Amino acid sequence: MIRFSLKISAVLCVMAVMAGCQTTYYKVWEQLGKEKRHLLRDHVQYARDDQEKASEEFKDALTRVKEVYGFSGGDMEAYYNRLKDDTDRCRERARGIDERIDQMDRIAKDLFKEWEYEIKAMTNENFKQQSRRSLEDTQKRYARLSRTAGAARDRMKPVLAKLNDYVLYLKHNLNAQAIGALQKEAEGIETDVDVLIADMTRSIREADAFLKDFE
Repeated sequence: MIRFSLKISAVLCVMAVMAGCQTTYYKVWEQLGKEKRHLLRDHVQYARDDQEKASEEFKDALTRVKEVYGFSGGDMEAYYNRLKDDTDRCRERARGIDERIDQMDRIAKDLFKEWEYEIKAMTNENFKQQSRRSLEDTQKRYARLSRTAGAARDRMKPVLAKLNDYVLYLKHNLNAQAIGALQKEAEGIETDVDVLIADMTRSIREADAFLKDFE
């Protein structure tokens, strides 16, 4: 019965977010014992894990690209299908990360607003000063995290665009003569993926640092 109630609550949370009702989303989770700080921690972790998975998926796509321009015979259609599948996975992962970061930023904004309001309600000046220092420190650390996560997210878009061009060109030219034209593009994709992986690694490190210190 409890498990069923949790499932219903989780569904309500999703529906609330989809409907744009963030207040309802928070209220449902509060009934389950989760405050905004818990939700922020969860979404930072989710975004961090998704970026880690995305790093591997973009590496897989790059491996497929290298396989194509290293083509020396065989079933070109099979090469195309594998590359298309890897690119589709990268696109879906990027869409998920986009949503994760947006929700993460919304929760952080609402948490900090609530925190500020609660500080103003305090009457003990020592408590107020300590709470304000804690708030300001958390805001600074989150700002670093948000910047690095946003930079990695933005870096995915041009990489996905190049992969999509590569996939479509290969689809229209399933022959060995197309390999020469693809090789030059592949070198550019490799460079872009390397930079993307580096950006994601920085974002993952910032998430780890934030989660370690966030209470």
